[in-house]
Amino acid sequence: MRQEQLDSLRLMPVAPPQMIIGGASVAAQSEQTLAVYSPIDGALLTHLPHADEFDVNAAVSAARLSFDAGTWSRMAPLARKKILLRWAELVEEHALELAVLGVRDNGTEISMAFKAEPMSAAGTIRFYAESIDKIYGEIAPTALSVLALIQKEPVGVVGAIVPWNFPLMISAWKIAPALAMGNSVVLKPSEVASLSVLRLVELAHEAGLPEGVLNVVTGAGPVAGRALAMSMDVDALVFTGSGGVGRQLMQYAAQSNLKRVFLELGGKSPHVVFDDAKDLDVAAKAVVAGIFRNAGQVCIAGSRLLVADRIHDVLVDKVVALTEAMQVGDPLDLNTQIGAVSSEQHLNRVLDSLAGVSSIATGGQRMLQDTGGSYMRPAVVTEVEADNALFREEVFGPVLTVTRFSDEAEAVALSNATELGLAAGVWTSDLSRAHRMITALKAGVVHVNTYGGADNTVPLGGFKQSGNGHDKSLHAIDKFINKKTAWIAL
Repeated sequence: MRQEQLDSLRLMPVAPPQMIIGGASVAAQSEQTLAVYSPIDGALLTHLPHADEFDVNAAVSAARLSFDAGTWSRMAPLARKKILLRWAELVEEHALELAVLGVRDNGTEISMAFKAEPMSAAGTIRFYAESIDKIYGEIAPTALSVLALIQKEPVGVVGAIVPWNFPLMISAWKIAPALAMGNSVVLKPSEVASLSVLRLVELAHEAGLPEGVLNVVTGAGPVAGRALAMSMDVDALVFTGSGGVGRQLMQYAAQSNLKRVFLELGGKSPHVVFDDAKDLDVAAKAVVAGIFRNAGQVCIAGSRLLVADRIHDVLVDKVVALTEAMQVGDPLDLNTQIGAVSSEQHLNRVLDSLAGVSSIATGGQRMLQDTGGSYMRPAVVTEVEADNALFREEVFGPVLTVTRFSDEAEAVALSNATELGLAAGVWTSDLSRAHRMITALKAGVVHVNTYGGADNTVPLGGFKQSGNGHDKSLHAIDKFINKKTAWIAL
């Protein structure tokens, strides 16, 4: 990847995309569109189809038709595997194109986007492709007069609603295991970041995915997302996003066909550094990367730094120095370490969260406003108490809070003092303490002496109000299968 390539791709016009329903590229029935503005410079990129209930129902019908026809659901596992592996290859071949398109849409720094978006998506698709012919049914231990079989069947039509921060990575987490198990899918990306997802699905069809198996509708969540959640013909719904929307989706499921709903609703993850941490320089770098990559717009972002009293001042000084040294700017510049906040509206929400806060050690201001883009100096807020909204509520932006603790018990209590529980980090050289913390912290992923980097071999799922169900690993497959018992008298 060279800067000249990036500069060339950033200038390419983006033709108005269309939705993909039943294998065909289609506009919204109403012909309404949504404007897409780039957070890099505020410029108009293109217009998206603004799907309504009619469009969503058409996509669900196409998915149901393909599922019932068996073109994918009853295809031999090895044949499905071959198509998904080819899809992964195509994603890698088009990785730079996909990454730049996504960056122009949502502002993630290219150095992160390339690995976390197309390359991650390709790896996820390949992981589940390889699992297809390794998922076995079961024979139950019964009396000799009975044969009991437990079969694993696709659930049917899956609706997937994905966010704007990592649209390719998270789309792959949802649709790859669903497709691997033989389901058909209707995917609704965020209206703030749909462009790379549409291209991803085009590549799926180039790889040989049958028509109607993977459909994409674009548009506003309250319209298209609601229609998908209310559909009587969607069997399972998966979602990553805010807690408020997650609650609405569960209500829609209850009001319609009681479809199963699996939610990943973000976090307010603690990064706990004890005074026996082996190397504070390494810990400080991990803390800064853990909150400020992608301008803090990461579900597992370590947004709360909890520091032992004895090392508080030393560690905070290191974190502040590293934060101030980070280069914020054009996300398509290879030297940029923090890109744009995803949109003007979201930037204003993040800045509003800091209104009236007096203990900001560094950052917290809008910057580069002359570019027309949405940029912010990363903020470190010290002496944040547990009753402060900044401590409890997800900002989803480049804001790190710092809180002192005196002992292990207080560290645990502070860590768990929110309604969210997606991830956590612990820094200590005491192995026994590390194990105690892993047990005590109410979080789906606990990192020890590192932060981030967990791959597809392990699940990602939240505790408390961070959601239910799991993305990644073979455990994610459970969301997309029905277990059927056959009880046979011999």
